[in-house]
Amino acid sequence: MAKTIALYISSLTKGGAERVIANLAGYFFRERYRVVLVTTRKAQEEYQIPEGIIRRISEPEEKELEGGRIRNFVRRYQKLRAIWKEEKPDVILSFIGKNNMMAILTSAGLGIPVAVSVRGMPREEYYSRGMRLMARWLFGFAGGVILQTKECFSFFPKRVQKKAVILKNPVNQVFFRERFQGVRDKTIVAVGRIDENKNQKLVVDAFIQTGDEFPEYKLIIYGEGEMRRKLQEYIRGMGLEERILLPGNVEQVADVIYKARVFVLSSNTEGMPNTLIEAMLLGLTVISTDCPCGGPADLIVHGVNGLLTPVGDVEKMKESLQMALRDEKWADKMGKEAAKIKEAFAEESVYGSWKNYLESLIKKS
Repeated sequence: MAKTIALYISSLTKGGAERVIANLAGYFFRERYRVVLVTTRKAQEEYQIPEGIIRRISEPEEKELEGGRIRNFVRRYQKLRAIWKEEKPDVILSFIGKNNMMAILTSAGLGIPVAVSVRGMPREEYYSRGMRLMARWLFGFAGGVILQTKECFSFFPKRVQKKAVILKNPVNQVFFRERFQGVRDKTIVAVGRIDENKNQKLVVDAFIQTGDEFPEYKLIIYGEGEMRRKLQEYIRGMGLEERILLPGNVEQVADVIYKARVFVLSSNTEGMPNTLIEAMLLGLTVISTDCPCGGPADLIVHGVNGLLTPVGDVEKMKESLQMALRDEKWADKMGKEAAKIKEAFAEESVYGSWKNYLESLIKKS
């Protein structure tokens, strides 16, 4: 009889954590597990998952949520716990913030091991004093804890650290291709949700300051988000709509960035950034902020396979762009070095580590 794995996240909207959980769902389904994907809600634009994966929605209907906060919490608790009782998973894997705490609480006493995954800086994912205290205490009852970087461990007490591991992000196989060898497009690209944390304005400002020296280049920022309209207005105000483009989300990211000259990540904080991994796998010259909780610094050796710049520093970002655009031979060499991370992110190794880890939790239960 096939084992059942339940994956739990708020939604499958376009984002790094959502992409990882969609990739994992597809992998376990291919491995002939019974896969139950539980989301709080169903969004309009979502990552596609294979037919045959069971989809459950844990948010009660609006008419059921007409009481106060405590009553609504109880109803959410009851709905999610009912799903675990009905689906009887052998293990639950939850992603991000309150979902992790809800997974532990709602499965209590059911004999189901829970692996909770923190996808960014724990201090930001659990942003209030109360949530931090709750996470540090509750995670002690989890079967396992999955973190992104070594820096994340210090947030938790020793009893949680002992059961914590770092597992690499599984990456879609479309990014594992031969590195482009021809003449690259005169483009600088960024990919990700357009919001305050991703701080794409930093790249825009740095690009503006390099404009006179490299007038033939364009900056293309792929993604949607609450800051997109404001950023577009800012670009329009500078009269640069033809050189700085915001085309929104694209389905085939690998195809549209494949021939780019430079990839830039400008975030204030990140866990282990998927878009940076994907750009490196394609062999692009990459520039990233050296942001907490240390994911970019775990991937990039400065000046060898990419460049790191201080968070929020427009001047340093501008200098890094200039260096990469002025010396194409050196930039190309860094791109070749970046592509060598293929060995570390090979499908068999990465997915296998997730499978082995979750199987080990099942055996312990």
